Amino acid sequence: MRKFHVVSDYEPSGDQPQAIEKLARGFLNGDKYQTLKGVTGSGKTYTMAKIIEAVQRPTLIISHNKTLSAQLYREFKTFFPDNAVEYFVSYYDYYQPEAYVPARDLYIEKDASINKEIDRLKMAATYSLMERRDVIVVATVSCIYGLGMPELYKDMRIHLEKGQMLDTHKFALSLSEIQYQRNDAVLDRGNFRIRGDVIEVFPPYLEFEEAYRIELDFDEIVRIRRYNVISGEVKEDLDETVIYPAKQFVVPHETLTIATERIQAELEARLEELNSQKKLFEAERLKTRVTYDIEMMKEMGYCSGIENYSAPIAGRKKGEPPATLLHYFPDDFLCMIDEAHVTVPQIGAMYEGDRSRKQNLVDFGFRLPSALDNRPLKYDEFSKKMNQVIYVTATPRPQEIEQSTQVVEQIIRPTGLLDPIVEVRPTEGQMQDIYKEVQERIAKKERSLILTLTKKMAEDLTDYLAGLSLKVQYIHSEIDTFERVEILKKLRSGEIDVLIGINLLREGIDLPEVSFIALLDADKIGFLRSTTSLIQIIGRAARNAEGKVVMYADRMSDAMKEAIEETKRRRSIQEAYNREHGITPKTIKKAVEDILEHEKEEAKENADVEMEAIVQKSNLLVPAQRKKLIAALKQEMMEAADRLDYEMAAALRDKIRDIEATYGK
Repeated sequence: MRKFHVVSDYEPSGDQPQAIEKLARGFLNGDKYQTLKGVTGSGKTYTMAKIIEAVQRPTLIISHNKTLSAQLYREFKTFFPDNAVEYFVSYYDYYQPEAYVPARDLYIEKDASINKEIDRLKMAATYSLMERRDVIVVATVSCIYGLGMPELYKDMRIHLEKGQMLDTHKFALSLSEIQYQRNDAVLDRGNFRIRGDVIEVFPPYLEFEEAYRIELDFDEIVRIRRYNVISGEVKEDLDETVIYPAKQFVVPHETLTIATERIQAELEARLEELNSQKKLFEAERLKTRVTYDIEMMKEMGYCSGIENYSAPIAGRKKGEPPATLLHYFPDDFLCMIDEAHVTVPQIGAMYEGDRSRKQNLVDFGFRLPSALDNRPLKYDEFSKKMNQVIYVTATPRPQEIEQSTQVVEQIIRPTGLLDPIVEVRPTEGQMQDIYKEVQERIAKKERSLILTLTKKMAEDLTDYLAGLSLKVQYIHSEIDTFERVEILKKLRSGEIDVLIGINLLREGIDLPEVSFIALLDADKIGFLRSTTSLIQIIGRAARNAEGKVVMYADRMSDAMKEAIEETKRRRSIQEAYNREHGITPKTIKKAVEDILEHEKEEAKENADVEMEAIVQKSNLLVPAQRKKLIAALKQEMMEAADRLDYEMAAALRDKIRDIEATYGK
């Protein structure tokens, strides 16, 4: 078994060594709950990686949104290049759940757009958990939603080895049963094809466009190869391999037959109940829909919305929890919950929201009562499934602290940077004061953040400051994710000097250029000005050696007092450490250029991969094919520019120029 090994250019420093040692020891001693209380910029992610290396257990890392999960996934892929780091989030780019609004007699059909790459990554996660132990899965709360049963997923895999006798017809039927589709013309993910004595299977979970080629000689397997589908290059000769199902929700034919009998029995009982309540219209609607679904399952082994029948298919009793990603982990796994003060409440809220929507569907004859059991886990079910948990947050809630055997603080930053100075100023004349502070930051080529309570206030303040010739922009929930990234990049690179928002905590990024934060209406009561929020906001200025936060308020709220005292406590500890070790805090000046350069390099690598895939299908020496290739690349370049992916567009442009310079137009 491969061991977890962190690959990094630096060693633990500051508070990291003691945090790693204490939490790893606590885990190995069997502590159920622990908390890593790490300030912004203290290197919590690196500490998490070193804990995994120390305990050597399969690990689930849960974050509260896709953006932060993607960031963690990239970082852990870098830390663990030799281990399986997987990504498990909702595979929908767009998702409209099935719903019914009784007040308007409005039925909303389920509508979704599936992201194929994220679907592949989800499949890769379950595949890795079945095959190895050196696995880290970075997930959102989608990991508590129903998934196919791990026992069936494992039992339905197909094992192949050299020397084995293989009936081609039976093998094709077995592949079809685990949801692979035959296509002898084009080999795509989830497909297989048979050409004489050669069978090619393209599992949807393999990385790098790789498939298996099984070669037969009089029904005996003589060679098994893993090869690149695009280039045809053989990557590895294998003595044996295992092919897992093409979908996570797979059911053997015999199980499905028994399940349809259960569904039919439930339908008859429910129809009797509806008819006794004089709900004749609802009864007829339910009968039509479920009868059709049963027929589809019998004929095709599948039906639209089959997940709503997961309870009778699995044979679960009423109210029993569904199988989830957690059920794929071995019993001794480690769970780390990132930004636990947000993620844990989110996990607890999932069940009720799902239940209220589905109850209407059941009451009005759109679904059977068992559809209610296709659901996320309740929080107590989630807790029971956990082995050992480390909460990771700068601001743990009382619940996390009470549960934890130990709360390990990580206050000292490897960079020596301090928590910012916090001042409270009156609201009278606050705009003039903010303008003066912002101008001072502009003179030093530093940036500023202003936090308001409403979208309207953010927009109006943006107009006001723009009228004073400041380079300013606002950001809030109505701005899409891609545009948010562009705005933050502009802030960091200096195209804008001031960013105005409501809750800039959700960005999940570091802003070392920000040295000033103005907090309007700091004394207002509410979650945006709670102790937790205030501490998180103050942390946004902790990446700059000159960091300062000014709270504009006419009184001192309890939340303000607690946040200021906690910041002073941390700052005094950090100053004492720096004095003892002779450290002078310095802002990292090259961060923006490094990130932008990394993006350019990543775009160039992506373009190289796409280019290689297209070039394999073209002969550049043939003018007609060369012309067709250049046209295809130009189309991709324009599409990249349309979605504002200028790094990718520029990389494709350079590729086109290289071809034209080498082979002619």
